[in-house]
Amino acid sequence: MMEATPKGLRLQIGIFGRRNVGKSSLFNQLLHQEIAIVSDTPGTTTDPVEKAMEFLPLGPVVFVDTAGIDDIGALGAQRVEKTRRVVNRIDLAILVTDAWGEYENGLLVLFGERKIPVIVVANKADQRRAEGAAGVLEAEARTAILAATQTTCELPIESDVTRPNVITVAAKSGEGIEALRQALILSAPDDFLNPPSILSGLVSEGELVVLVVPVDKEAPKGRIILPQVQVIRDLLDRHASALVVQDTELAKTLDRLKNPPVLVVTDSQAFARVAADTPESIPMTSFSILFARYKGDLTAMVQGAMAIDRLQPGAKILVGEACTHHPIGDDIGRLKIPNWLREKIGDEIELTVVAGRDYPDDVRGYDLVIHCGACVWNRREMLTRIESAHAAHVPITNYGLAISKCLNIFERALQPFPMAYNMYKENKTR
Repeated sequence: MMEATPKGLRLQIGIFGRRNVGKSSLFNQLLHQEIAIVSDTPGTTTDPVEKAMEFLPLGPVVFVDTAGIDDIGALGAQRVEKTRRVVNRIDLAILVTDAWGEYENGLLVLFGERKIPVIVVANKADQRRAEGAAGVLEAEARTAILAATQTTCELPIESDVTRPNVITVAAKSGEGIEALRQALILSAPDDFLNPPSILSGLVSEGELVVLVVPVDKEAPKGRIILPQVQVIRDLLDRHASALVVQDTELAKTLDRLKNPPVLVVTDSQAFARVAADTPESIPMTSFSILFARYKGDLTAMVQGAMAIDRLQPGAKILVGEACTHHPIGDDIGRLKIPNWLREKIGDEIELTVVAGRDYPDDVRGYDLVIHCGACVWNRREMLTRIESAHAAHVPITNYGLAISKCLNIFERALQPFPMAYNMYKENKTR
């Protein structure tokens, strides 16, 4: 049921800081609800707490409250690791503090490395005024931010008064919350305010696209899967038309059309049949390849798919899925793709499948990563995985690209994307 905006299309805002600095109080104030437990006991927040909401004028967002970055002990170390993993997917960070120190500097470095815009919140302003220390923390924070800005951090510049880098608040009373709301609005990344479209550059107003949607075990009864829903909505938004058919009906449907569609988009599992039934004059690709561009980096993933030709028997392959689901009998990631790979390179491959956020921090040791389309994630999280693969010098691709490569229809599936297609042709001839 698609009544709410999926999390993958929402601006994700993370709240970070040490224990007992008031992160959960701030979280509750921003949401106008008592979502997070507030206590003077350090370490009250254990797992990240998420809340989706409409945050006008930005629209749909997800706030994520995290455990203290200074948590201690074996259990505390696990909480800190979960907090650090949240950084992989957020678009905007709120760093809450009541005293500046090494943990705050470390978070600034981490956000800077990931190019995440950050707003520093100097909390407990009422206490500092009572102690005669008003403005001291803010000055320390600005000094640290200025130093970080001169290196790598994506921080609002001090001289830019429309994007203040330090907001003074008293979270328990609500003081300064409105100023923080305005800062969040002003600091939202440009690619969220002006998001790319799934079919950008491929379809214009009034044009027709045929969507091939097999009805099989992968499609829940009474529904179609999220990428297909999102493509249909994208076509509606651009005032184009969608004609949805099963793979078994494609050939006769195309024969009935007075004018051919500008594009055929298929579920990757039906690639072979759809390629055979679609005339060469009609561009064709898959939902998964559209999402390689929309959620990730198509050029990088095309390069990753090219590595399939270099795989040898015994290759170690990591299959990554963004969502968690109960595996079915003919599961695409666990059965179909491995079988296609074995047909191409031989039976002796070592396959590891991970789902959700159970993903290795270091992918060294693998010869290839094959990832799903990440329809349930935001783009930053998918880009983080691509960057981690590149840092480990491991090629990474996605389901649709890998399937088309194994089935020898790779060039056909890439032709709608001139930049990626030309890059592939250039590298192929070298």
